[in-house]
Amino acid sequence: MTFSSYLRTTREALRKQDKGYSLRQVAQRVGIEPAYLSKVERGEVAPPSEATIRKLALELHEDADVLLAMAGKVSSELQAIIRARPRLFAEVLRQLRELPDDAILRVVREVRNGDW
Repeated sequence: MTFSSYLRTTREALRKQDKGYSLRQVAQRVGIEPAYLSKVERGEVAPPSEATIRKLALELHEDADVLLAMAGKVSSELQAIIRARPRLFAEVLRQLRELPDDAILRVVREVRNGDW
């Protein structure tokens, strides 16, 4: 699923339960024009800035890093972490690329818990 279709599907699912998630109302709360949000949702324009995606994520109860990744972007926070040790993180990502999700989640849990 593309960023644009995911965004639209998510907003419309919320709208079924709460009319406050209309395109116009979400755009207003995020601080963008409804016409622009419509174009983003239809994939007619490139995904918005990191700041706007973060606001959309908050508004739609989504993980900002996931939405940023779907938009082909990496958060400025993660960019700073990668820049600090680019070779190491490049190698880690290359190694993780082939692992199944459950193995990656196991690595994340081990790092988080300090069990490595």
